[in-house]
Amino acid sequence: MVPVTAFQQNCSIHWCPETREAVVVDPGGEAERILQALDEENLVPAKILLTHGHLDHVGAAQELARRLAVPIWGPQADDLYWFQCLDRQARKYGFPPIVPFEPDRWLQQGDTVEFGGLSLEVLHCPGHTPGHVVFFHRGEGLALVGDVLFAGSIGRTDLPGGDHAVLLGSIRQRLWPLGDSVRFLPGHGPMSSFAEERRNNPFVADRLAAV
Repeated sequence: MVPVTAFQQNCSIHWCPETREAVVVDPGGEAERILQALDEENLVPAKILLTHGHLDHVGAAQELARRLAVPIWGPQADDLYWFQCLDRQARKYGFPPIVPFEPDRWLQQGDTVEFGGLSLEVLHCPGHTPGHVVFFHRGEGLALVGDVLFAGSIGRTDLPGGDHAVLLGSIRQRLWPLGDSVRFLPGHGPMSSFAEERRNNPFVADRLAAV
């Protein structure tokens, strides 16, 4: 995990131990730090994966894709608006200038992402943004949830395309069925488990669904 920018966004790097092929998930900025982390582990980058189109998750994607000669995959195409306005996002939040772009491949519910001997399942989980996706490694029981779910909280829904009810549905209908033992890495903050959030999260605890 490589927290980047003033937003302390959890960029993460995942790799196959046999082949050293790696994916970089949500490189929100500070490309040099991410490149250094790849070099330190002697990794072979294969893809850049994006959970959604907000600037703090995609800010370094173009630079890394160019320097590493790898494609950018994800999120789902309903996030196109956010990629088209990246220049405005950068000005608003004081980021370095960035040119709007589109990923090399949009992802859909049910897609898989393979690198080395590993495979990540793709779940479309709208609500924070319309095209938000989650990456799930079933063998490790690990979900990379972006800004859908946090330890003790959920993603904000007051930005364009956000929908609180849709977000709650994504969490309960797409994430909880993966199993209580699943650990998740959110876009910001510490890791947690689905069991912990189902017990105690003030937005999506099971007791709230029964009310």
